[in-house]
Amino acid sequence: MGHNAARFEPRVSIITLGVADMRRSIGFYRDGLGFPTIATDAPGWAIFKTGGVRLALYPRDKLAADIAPGMGAGGPGFGGITLAHNTRTRAAVDEILRLAERAGGRILKPAALADWGGYSGYFADPDGYPWEIAWSADWKFTDDGTLWGGSLGEPPAPSALP
Repeated sequence: MGHNAARFEPRVSIITLGVADMRRSIGFYRDGLGFPTIATDAPGWAIFKTGGVRLALYPRDKLAADIAPGMGAGGPGFGGITLAHNTRTRAAVDEILRLAERAGGRILKPAALADWGGYSGYFADPDGYPWEIAWSADWKFTDDGTLWGGSLGEPPAPSALP
């Protein structure tokens, strides 16, 4: 890897669960378990502030379609969950997808502009687990790689961090 190449930092930014009923699932995590979010009862996507890794909910059929054309929401190769690695630069998305492919991963969806305003692509690890590699100009990271920005709000002041 060259000195200017992106590095696949050893962290998971978001675990996204493909859910059947957004209202029910948001209520479960927000109201039942107390996970902090600004999500309303039935948005198209919800993200929760958790320690380090973020938890997101997205309709299962839409999550399958986002991974790759023809990916069935209940078919083989899709367990209803994706892992996301959010990058600090747009160029890092392409570089990390190439890195994953060279390492034995399979590209499910090449990087492209996303309908949510960012840039992302997907690869499957050797066991078929889908990873989204994504970037957005709205995201910020703390030194440990924790994701902030957008609906997650601003990172806490350095003196408030552990």
